[in-house]
Amino acid sequence: MPITDEQRKFYENSMKFAKKEISDLEAMIQEELAKVKERLAELQNAQKAARQMYGAACMRLGLQNDLEETEES
Repeated sequence: MPITDEQRKFYENSMKFAKKEISDLEAMIQEELAKVKERLAELQNAQKAARQMYGAACMRLGLQNDLEETEES
């Protein structure tokens, strides 16, 4: 059973709206993903700095750096 012109217009408009929505959502996903990646990099840098400080303190105190062992395994 063929669709009417009115139905065709309805479905064509629905497709256009859905396609635009998908595109907008993809842009929002990419934006949020970029924020997460940036925050992860900040946290990893902070962790690296803290590990360096911990390692230096262990050296100064003449203690074994127990974090180095867990990093290697």
